[in-house]
Amino acid sequence: MLTTLNHVSIKTDDLQRTLRFYTEVLDLQVTERPDFGFPGAWLGTAQGGAMIHLYAGAPGLQMDGRPFVGSAAVDHFAITARGYAEYRQRFQQAGLDWREQVIPSIRVWQLFVYDPNGVMVELNFDGSEEEGLPPDMSPGRRYVPGENFYRPAAS
Repeated sequence: MLTTLNHVSIKTDDLQRTLRFYTEVLDLQVTERPDFGFPGAWLGTAQGGAMIHLYAGAPGLQMDGRPFVGSAAVDHFAITARGYAEYRQRFQQAGLDWREQVIPSIRVWQLFVYDPNGVMVELNFDGSEEEGLPPDMSPGRRYVPGENFYRPAAS
């Protein structure tokens, strides 16, 4: 019997930049991490629990020393959130590109953004509890499944 998703692991060649994205833009907190003998970090919410594990150093690189980019066959991972307008503003202030979506039948508002490693993160909001403007569904801002809008210099 499966109960919950425990964590997502992300490999990075730039631990500090990746940490800044997850802590300053997404507002996750660094949590306690065992010593695995290589650099990394565990991140979670203020409510506790590690959600994202970062691998750096040699484990964060391919066998030939090049960094990994993107999430390959995994399209994205999603986090439930509150404060839609605040996250939109955070993305804008950080110079990040993002996409928006609304699913009216279940009142879900969504934001999609890439981390510095090209991994897409989806934030899901209960639209009936959010204040401010709804998702922008205009061309170029609306989320299109399968579209890759990752730009390395912008993350």
